[in-house]
Amino acid sequence: MWIALLSSFLISFVLTPPTILIAKKLNLVTDIKKRRHPAHTHTGIVPRAGGAPIFIAILTATLLLLTPNKIIIGILIGSFLLIILGLWDDYADISPYFRFFANLFISALVISFGLGIPYISNPLGGVIRLDFFQMEINLFGNRSIWILADFLAIIWLTWTTNMVNWSKGVDGQLPGFVAITAIFLGLLAQRFTVHDIGIQSITMFSFIVAGAYLGFLPFNFYPQRIMPGYGGGALAGFLLGVLSILSFGKIGTAVLILSFPMIDAIYTIIRRFKQKKSIFRADWGHFHHRLLEIGWGKRRIAFFYWIISLILGISSLFLKGPEKLIAFATTALVLFIFIIIMNHIKKTIRISPKAK
Repeated sequence: MWIALLSSFLISFVLTPPTILIAKKLNLVTDIKKRRHPAHTHTGIVPRAGGAPIFIAILTATLLLLTPNKIIIGILIGSFLLIILGLWDDYADISPYFRFFANLFISALVISFGLGIPYISNPLGGVIRLDFFQMEINLFGNRSIWILADFLAIIWLTWTTNMVNWSKGVDGQLPGFVAITAIFLGLLAQRFTVHDIGIQSITMFSFIVAGAYLGFLPFNFYPQRIMPGYGGGALAGFLLGVLSILSFGKIGTAVLILSFPMIDAIYTIIRRFKQKKSIFRADWGHFHHRLLEIGWGKRRIAFFYWIISLILGISSLFLKGPEKLIAFATTALVLFIFIIIMNHIKKTIRISPKAK
């Protein structure tokens, strides 16, 4: 396991500095004077192509350490397409609607290679079967399509791809909590899995993902020298979604460990809907933006996300179904209360000068 983590870490760490230089030469950068983005918190000119060294590290370590099968090949193809999409967005800021439908296509493509969710754990005990509607097709070999299971898997992968990507607004925030989440998903895979890849391979792949993001972290931590870009953020969410599917019954665990970015994403969708804005258009108002507004520094915010992910990850090792549900609900309640308080404080600050 640790060889997998160290291998991808070193590859990512070595490849990131030349990526910074190449990104600058190819104009894969964010310059707030030329490309103002409402959600960005940085200043100056920062390269955006961070997803490239992360993907190369994952690809190389996977091919070296794992025996490729149909599902692994599908995951790598999907990851490659996401990185291409990300680099294109880093250069040209493509439409968020196009990105969303591309996410749906990539998720469906990976599911067609055999990745699916035949059942999920019932928090009240037992499992909920999703594989009772089947259809035989000949695509990448003969296989059965689990109509409900595969549909929900596509929705889940698209959701995690976008949800995690939204939580990369502060230097070092994303790679830290992604690595922590991947490690715990890998450890939990040891308990139960029925996919063709095998328990040890799933755990090693989890550690490969963690190592790739940890190798990128030193260059993304404040003050960042390179951003994950859409490719790095979307790839992170996609792979965490994949890992939770590979270990059947661990979707609830992924929901728990990713409570903060998940609840932030749900709140963001509700907020944009209430404001009659497109839910796909980026804006200022995520949880990390609220923390900046009350005076938190970027290092503190990054460490806060890491610590919360670590606590929730450790909790996932010991909590059972109903307890995980309670932990998620508690986290959601605390976060929503904080956001409501922050919104009230902002309104008060805006009104008070007029009152004078």
